[in-house]
Amino acid sequence: METRERKIGALGGGVMLIVWLALAAGTAYLFSLENTLLFAVCIVLTLVLAFGLIGFIIVQPNNAMVLTLFGRYVGTQRENGWYFINPLTSRKTISLRIRNFNSEHQKVNDIEGNPIEIAAVIVWRVVDSARASFDVENYEKFVGIQTETALRHLASRYPYDAPTGELSLRGSADELAKALEVELTERLLHAGVSVLEVRLSHLAYAPEIAAAMLQRQQAGAITAARAQIVAGAVGMVQMALEQLERDNIVHLDDERKAQMVSNLLVVLTSERGTQPVVNAGSLY
Repeated sequence: METRERKIGALGGGVMLIVWLALAAGTAYLFSLENTLLFAVCIVLTLVLAFGLIGFIIVQPNNAMVLTLFGRYVGTQRENGWYFINPLTSRKTISLRIRNFNSEHQKVNDIEGNPIEIAAVIVWRVVDSARASFDVENYEKFVGIQTETALRHLASRYPYDAPTGELSLRGSADELAKALEVELTERLLHAGVSVLEVRLSHLAYAPEIAAAMLQRQQAGAITAARAQIVAGAVGMVQMALEQLERDNIVHLDDERKAQMVSNLLVVLTSERGTQPVVNAGSLY
């Protein structure tokens, strides 16, 4: 059964201090009368007043005081200040400040089975002190365990890297952080915790495959660069041939066109500077 936070009607500490001082003055007056019957009453009143001092509490800013009476939750005092409550209640202070949780580096397998290391930073705060106190054993440990579980679950659903346009751990960090935030919000609701922000703080291949994956990435980058160079070179050759024909500069048969295309492609796609051979004779 989930517990819901509710506000307790605490009395102002200043007002109750005046009442306490008035009762203390009255007790002192009765004690001064030196009456045997009144003396017994004064003893009882003194004990009551001394016990009443336990009822004064101070709630610091961004803290909540959870109160229970004989094992029953009676309410939470959230407003900071000086108050007076039932001296018989038990009290537990819960911090409402914003906190960070930096998860440890976890080694998990992505959806393709590649071992990777992943970690995240979670920004969170307690929004329901009753749930944080009574519905989980330790809400701080609960946040840590659920964060690592959700992070492991997220990493197993996506590949580390993927083609452009597809979701991946490396290429879609913002989208996956949002998905992780939604999942964590649902998981931590039972502990009265609100997730404010989630960011991936570490993402890398596991050391045993990092070198091989780096070579694969380099090969992919080289292939993509080569494809772009070839596409550009073909366009330039086509433009050159069309301009020669259009301006009636020279007429080439198919064999000469093929030779010219070959020479231009070699020049345009070569990694090193080419050495031209000048033909001082006739065209043919």
